[in-house]
Amino acid sequence: MAVENDIVLIYIEHHPRIFARIEKIVPDSKKDWYHVTLLLLQAPLETVTWILKDLYIDGAEFTMNGRPMRLEKVVAPRLAPVSIQTTAVEDSPAAQTKARVLSFEEAKNKKK
Repeated sequence: MAVENDIVLIYIEHHPRIFARIEKIVPDSKKDWYHVTLLLLQAPLETVTWILKDLYIDGAEFTMNGRPMRLEKVVAPRLAPVSIQTTAVEDSPAAQTKARVLSFEEAKNKKK
């Protein structure tokens, strides 16, 4: 089941429509139902609270005003390993000059 702070993609009529972050999940008085507060990641930001069954939070399809909907938990893709290649810079012209670090004050005064 998706939990608080998870990002979900909301499908409306079988099409991905909007991302949201689950802000809060609070049990309802009815068994297996929850008040789910979602922060809709759009401009402007908006918060909504839906009353959903645990199955719906898990991704099962439901209807709202006759429109089929579902939540799909978003899992970030793994980052590909980065290979760092180094090259010798001793022979470059920049390496042969004497470089130094300037403070912000020195850099500002140098522009004047």
